[in-house]
Amino acid sequence: MRQILAATLFAMMFVAPALAVRPNEMLKDPQQEQRARALSAELRCLVCQNQSIDDSDAELARDLRLIVRERIKAGDNDRQIITYLVDRYGEFVLLKPRFGWHTLILWAGPFAILLIGSIVVWRQARAKRVAVAVAPLSPEEQAALKHALGDRDITKM
Repeated sequence: MRQILAATLFAMMFVAPALAVRPNEMLKDPQQEQRARALSAELRCLVCQNQSIDDSDAELARDLRLIVRERIKAGDNDRQIITYLVDRYGEFVLLKPRFGWHTLILWAGPFAILLIGSIVVWRQARAKRVAVAVAPLSPEEQAALKHALGDRDITKM
């Protein structure tokens, strides 16, 4: 019985996001609805953790889905709808932010960290390979070593 309950709960985790868009939100024209779904997949729910408005059950996500559908019905193209939402909510509403000077760190940061990490690893590996030049032992040091080793021949070591 527990296994069935666990399997049912596990399966429901994958079904829940599909139920985010309610039937009363859907547009009657299938092409417009498909367009709305594509746009909704590109927009972030502002209260959820990295989830699109198409997948979110939050009330704000529902409001954003309705705005997208209203703008589609009004005849706006995709770019106009995105611009409208970015102007109203900021670029955070985009799941994939635009490339610009203000998002340069976001886009270049991972590459910079990878480059810096590679240089550090390369320098450390190189430092380990560099042989330290050893000066020859002085006669006093040779005598002390010979005494410590018990009169063994140190030249054969």
